[in-house]
Amino acid sequence: MDREFWLERWRSRRLGWHREEVNPHLADFWPHMPVAADARVFVPLCGKSVDMKWLAHRGHRVVGVEISDSACREFFHENGLEPRVDRLGTWIRYAAAGVTILCGDFFELDRDLLGPVDAVFDRASLIALPPQMRPDYTAKLRELLPSAPPMLLVTLEYHQHQMNGPPFAVWEDELDRLLGAHYATEHLRDWDVLEDSPRFKEQGLTELHEKVFRLTRP
Repeated sequence: MDREFWLERWRSRRLGWHREEVNPHLADFWPHMPVAADARVFVPLCGKSVDMKWLAHRGHRVVGVEISDSACREFFHENGLEPRVDRLGTWIRYAAAGVTILCGDFFELDRDLLGPVDAVFDRASLIALPPQMRPDYTAKLRELLPSAPPMLLVTLEYHQHQMNGPPFAVWEDELDRLLGAHYATEHLRDWDVLEDSPRFKEQGLTELHEKVFRLTRP
């Protein structure tokens, strides 16, 4: 899965991961995260997620990274915002109303461009990547976030042989292997969401669980 895969998804408007409403796990659990009101919150692989607007409305400074320029522009347009646009080498930075989106390849991001991060929200990043890419993704997170700021993470669990991703299944034991050396993991929620996911049932899934974790420094 290279950058062209995701750019084509945006061009063809195959955006099954995008939600028009705020993620319910974010609304339920973020208020209990150990995060200051003015914290700078990182949303990796952010798309045009309305969760960024929700976080900004709480007073947070939000920074996302997204490979699709159309996704970046759509976020601001759909929220009635006129962003400031800066070119920074191969990157484009959009910013308005407490939200900054860096347009470029996550794996080429560096700490200087990202800036300081106090917390992370990942609803659709880790599960967007196939197993062979996830070690590189989490290694990049450790490089960008050496202080291991608290993270609210949403994953999916299902029998991978029943459906090709994305989204991909990420089981809890893999999460421990990928991040356990740097984070203590607290399991917050396990929702059986199969009955509410007809497109996944049609592809043959017999079970589908959405899980929520709070990750903090041990």
